[in-house]
Formats: sequence, C-alpha cells, structure tokens
Amino acid sequence: MHPKLAAVFARPIAHRGLHDAKTGIIENTRPAFAAAMAHGYGIECDIQPARDGEAMVFHDFTLDRLTTGAGRVDALSGEALGALPFRAGENRMEPLAALLDQVARRVPLIIEVKSRHDGNIAIATRIAELVAGYQGPLALKSFDPAMVIALREAGVTQPLGIVAMQDFSDDAVTPLSVDAVHALGHLLHFSHSKPDFLSWNQRDLPCAAPFLCRSQLGLPVMSWTIRSAEDASRVRPHCDQIVFEGFLPE
Repeated sequence: MHPKLAAVFARPIAHRGLHDAKTGIIENTRPAFAAAMAHGYGIECDIQPARDGEAMVFHDFTLDRLTTGAGRVDALSGEALGALPFRAGENRMEPLAALLDQVARRVPLIIEVKSRHDGNIAIATRIAELVAGYQGPLALKSFDPAMVIALREAGVTQPLGIVAMQDFSDDAVTPLSVDAVHALGHLLHFSHSKPDFLSWNQRDLPCAAPFLCRSQLGLPVMSWTIRSAEDASRVRPHCDQIVFEGFLPE
C-alpha cells in the first residue's frame, strides 16, 4: 500500500463536500468543504481545466445546471469562471489553489480529475504544480487511465487511483469504443495505469475486479456514492471507506 493512503482512508469522505442545496450549501463550494471539515469528514471534489489551463473546482462539463452561464466549462478562462454567479448561494467557482489553502491539511482531500476521454491530459501538469508542496493527506483519482498516467509522469507523488464501475451503460463515455469501455470496467489497463487504490461504484459491489485488487494485491477500495446508512452497511465488507452524501455516517 502507498504509505500515504492510510491517512486518506481514515474518515468517511463527503461527496463534493458536505453539501445541501435545500439550505443553500452548494456542491464543490467553500461552504460545503467547510461543513465537511466541521464534522471531521474527508472531502472529495472534482477538478477540470479552464480555457487557460487553470485547475477549477467543478463537477459538470457544462455550466448550465449550477451557474447562470451556459456552455462548456473549458470555454472560459479561470478568471471568467470565478466571476460567474451560481444559480443559488453567493459563492463562486474557485481554483484548486484556493481549495488547498482552505483545507490546509486538516482533513483528507480526494481530488477527482475529470476527463472527457478525448486525449486531453494537459491539466495534469498544472495539478502537479499545485499539489507538489501540499503536506496533508491527499489523493488524486480519475476515470481516465491516461490521466492517472499523466499525473504520475508530471511528478505527482501522492497516491493515484482509478474510478470505475462494472456497468458504464448510463455514463457518458461516448468517445470510447465498446472495447475501451469494457477495458475500463474490468481494469484491463491495470499494468499501465498502476493505481494505488480504487474508487468503485457501490451499485456494482461486490464484483471481481475490486475484489481481486483488494484481497490479492492489498489495494484499498473506496465506494461511491453512498446515500444511506443501509447502503453503507451493505458495502462495508467490500470496501475500506465510503464516499457519501445526503446523510451523516458515523
């Protein structure tokens, strides 16, 4: 096991922070991250590039759902994205540097690097620059094996993980062939991506790939997205930590 992983897996991980839209706490914003820290939970967040290559904290590839803008996130500069109002709340999209400053080593931070599976891995260099001096518990993960490889080659020394699921039929992987999607769901890229941990869709547990990685190779597994205590209990035998939302796990 990567020597830094025990700290990363130490506490339940709040999915996009401890958000609650009903109370105005929007996902992947400062209040959501502050709420997670107040409860001592780890934080999971999403990172993707702005037009100028800045690493921005945001999940969707388009702006429409959460902001007053429209179109692709990577069509605007980091500065323009940071000035764009959200549909709810008073916070704005922030760069990864601001999140690192906010968390400041207090709780585990798990960064999912978004990918369109289109070969664009340029953000890996910017992320490597930003996390190089970060001393707190931190791990990075991606659905895209090429992104994980790029992060490692860019010099990231923190643990790197693969996000996956057995069934991709409901997910947007349209640039990929049927064979490529099959490879993702069965970790056929393992010898190249060489992940330090796995992040697996809870609906597919238990299944062969994470079971074998965990039981035979000692790779820890986190499971997402857990939305009830009942689901947490169901996946507990098959994973080492949960990524949750909508309830407060013990």
